[in-house]
Amino acid sequence: MPNPIELYYWPTPNGWKITIFLEEAGLPYVVKYVNIGRGEQFDPAFLAISPNNRMPAIVDPDGPDGRPISVFESGAILQYLGRKTGKFYPADERARVEVEEWLMWQVAGLGPMLGQNHHFRNYAPEKIPYAIRRYEDEANRLYGVLNTRLKGREYVAGDYSIADMAIVAWTRGWQQQGIDIAEFPEVGAWLGRILARPAVQRALAVGEDKRMNLAEDKEAQKVLFGQRARG
Repeated sequence: MPNPIELYYWPTPNGWKITIFLEEAGLPYVVKYVNIGRGEQFDPAFLAISPNNRMPAIVDPDGPDGRPISVFESGAILQYLGRKTGKFYPADERARVEVEEWLMWQVAGLGPMLGQNHHFRNYAPEKIPYAIRRYEDEANRLYGVLNTRLKGREYVAGDYSIADMAIVAWTRGWQQQGIDIAEFPEVGAWLGRILARPAVQRALAVGEDKRMNLAEDKEAQKVLFGQRARG
């Protein structure tokens, strides 16, 4: 029986990516909550694991060569867990490249753009029409890319994979992103398939009781927004 993976987590899209994988793969894990609204991501012990002061991060006691390993950045964690288990991350190089293309599309584009969209629509202290329009338009464009990709496909890149897990964690919030999902029927159907999976439902429930109303939590906003370099 493998030792449980330590998951440093808060219930956000990037955190859900990892609970989805762990639940789908049936890996034992223990959750170490990192309350990002109260600044726990700046604790020196956490920074030793995640120097970018962001969650999620993991510590795998059964790492390579039998020695523990820590991994930060959600995309890197998904790749590591995929290699470790041989699940949801194909060994064939052509198939793996296809999964990695869409994983990087999410990590580098979809997540950051939807995050900015959400910020300027919901949290910015002043409504800036240009910024709102800029990120709503980019969100719309990205949903269009995904919709085109899913035509004639059940999943984003071959079989169900870490690419689907990464993308669904962000697109499940389409209502808050100014997106009319009816414009993107292939995405809507794909979301329905993924969100109906029992493992995904379990994953999304992890820490749900801890979620904050960030729009009203001014203390959390001070912690999360406007950060500058720390010595």
